[in-house]
Amino acid sequence: MLKAYADHWGLVTGASSGIGAEFARQLAARGMHCVLVARREDRLRELAQELEAAHGIRCEIVSADLSQPRAGRELLAEVSRRGIEVELLVNNAGFGMVSSLEETDVGRALELIQVNVTCLTELTLLVAKEMVHRGHGGIINIGSVVSFQPVGYMGAYAASKAYVLNFSEALWAELRPRGVTVTTLCPGTTRTEFFDHSGVPGWAERNHGQDVTSVVRTGLAAFDAGRPSVVSGWTNYLVTLAARLATRATVVNWSLSIFRPRRT
Repeated sequence: MLKAYADHWGLVTGASSGIGAEFARQLAARGMHCVLVARREDRLRELAQELEAAHGIRCEIVSADLSQPRAGRELLAEVSRRGIEVELLVNNAGFGMVSSLEETDVGRALELIQVNVTCLTELTLLVAKEMVHRGHGGIINIGSVVSFQPVGYMGAYAASKAYVLNFSEALWAELRPRGVTVTTLCPGTTRTEFFDHSGVPGWAERNHGQDVTSVVRTGLAAFDAGRPSVVSGWTNYLVTLAARLATRATVVNWSLSIFRPRRT
């Protein structure tokens, strides 16, 4: 379990915006120093200045492209060089793709798997080993409401988040007796830049997405309680229950209507 937030270090990937930036804000408000990781260094610097001024904590920024092979190892090596011991890892970095088969960029799909699955796994396992050795620490991995079902036109993303949930819950059971908590936060539609970059701009605004503040609060509350996973929002939770009660064919056929490409 986490010894404390104040005066310990949290590492947040995908921290330049959205859920990642909000995790950094709420952790800083608890007195936690933050390592902020993303590609957009200018945004990281702005966020670091904001958090240091508001909460009197320390921030380190690392500009990194986690779609590259061995990015996780290189990131942790850099953090170690700076003399930082990670007490909490938040694996938030990730992206989605919404497209028909004909329009799918295969290279982009493989980058998605690298960021959402491979790098997350690399960071989780390496950091968890250090935490087990110390006997304390925690990891929050970001899944999704689609972790519980296949989604047409978003197959690679939904599959990657199913992996995150299953992998993380297995580690929760394995590491809990050894002092390390692993919690998976599964948001539904959230008002961030995610859908704009995934190929369906404006989706969150049109579909009453949650705000990042409540999503992160839900995740941290579940983590503090030692829960293996949590779905943010009652409506989203009911959707995951319905997906588990229906047949898998019914669920995936229903999903086709959500992101079906428009024909011209």
